[in-house]
Amino acid sequence: MVKDTLVCLLAGGAGERLYPLTRDRAKPAVTFGGIYRIIDITLSNCINSDLRRIFVLTQYKALSLNRHIREGWNMLAGELGEFVQILPPMMRVGEHWYRGTADAIFQNLYSIGSEPCKYVLILSGDHVYKMNYQLMIQRHIDAGAGVTVGTIEVDLADASRFGVAELDAQHRIVGWQEKPALPKPSPQNPGKCYASMGIYCFNRDLLIETGMADSEDPNSSHDFGKDIIPKLIEKGLVYAYDFVDENRKEAKYWRDIGTLEAYYEANMDLVSISPVFNLYDASWPIRTYQRQYPPAKFVFAQEGRRMGIAADSMVSEGSIISGGRVTHSIISPNVRVNSYTDIEGCILFSHVNVGRYSRIRRAIIDRHIEIPEHSEIGYNLEEDRKKYHVTDSGIIIIVPERRMFEEPE
Repeated sequence: MVKDTLVCLLAGGAGERLYPLTRDRAKPAVTFGGIYRIIDITLSNCINSDLRRIFVLTQYKALSLNRHIREGWNMLAGELGEFVQILPPMMRVGEHWYRGTADAIFQNLYSIGSEPCKYVLILSGDHVYKMNYQLMIQRHIDAGAGVTVGTIEVDLADASRFGVAELDAQHRIVGWQEKPALPKPSPQNPGKCYASMGIYCFNRDLLIETGMADSEDPNSSHDFGKDIIPKLIEKGLVYAYDFVDENRKEAKYWRDIGTLEAYYEANMDLVSISPVFNLYDASWPIRTYQRQYPPAKFVFAQEGRRMGIAADSMVSEGSIISGGRVTHSIISPNVRVNSYTDIEGCILFSHVNVGRYSRIRRAIIDRHIEIPEHSEIGYNLEEDRKKYHVTDSGIIIIVPERRMFEEPE
């Protein structure tokens, strides 16, 4: 089964809702949990599912994403036909960028067709969850489906952000609403409905056939949820696969961290005493590329001197907490928190240096930023808005000024 499956991981979205973190990088390349990138979660799911033929379709601002995949995901055995291969936009069939998810696949049908496979698994590179894709592929085969859509039950109030499926007793999808204001509830659970996770398992021949037909439709928006899936439902070819969570917690965990608030909350969950998303499960490892840094260090324990300390936090390698205090925060590699500084509820990307006597709370600080001494951030939002990007919920986003050349992350 796995040898008959090709993975296409869509990683080309502009990520406007995560701006300004996506000003200079693709959304799947944004830091997550200190040492990871968002795309590492989906790629790890693939490796843990023993799927080892993976195309990564990139587009916008992909330099750091391409570098990360090249450096961190080249461990597969090419001589055995295994690969994680980047497919940049080649405009093989036209002179336009990807116009939608279905168009991204269509523009790469030449590459997909060149790989021997029966099934194509289409994934998104910007969701956080743990899933054994083999279970979904087996369900697809057993049902005799043309396409299987990964679904999860969500509250009706949240359904307007998703495609919503109506199922029959055999889990065949018989109705579809794309981002509905009034979604149809699940018959088994009236307070919830079945939402699409943006995960699709196609029979390859059907994918090629429908992709080509959609490309010639002038009225199509060339999107799976809006165009492809509704047309195939009419032919009775679409089934649903109810998400089985490998995270092994009481509630299923699947998050689209496409907004700054969702991104911040997902990271802050990681430093709670019992996080919902477990990074420490040895049976389902999350892989990434890590540069060679020395261990993290906490200094100044002398009598009368304020000691460097971190509590309810994650501190990555190469970082030095030098007489500062870090609470409920995530510190990425090679960060320096200097003396008499308080960091609370923050996400610090790599190569950040926080000057002495500073107070910072509820901030996301991008890489290669020097915070001057005596800075106060997060305590007066009106003043912060004059210098930084501040969300409606009061999260401060600090990004570097634009540079001519990109510094390594």
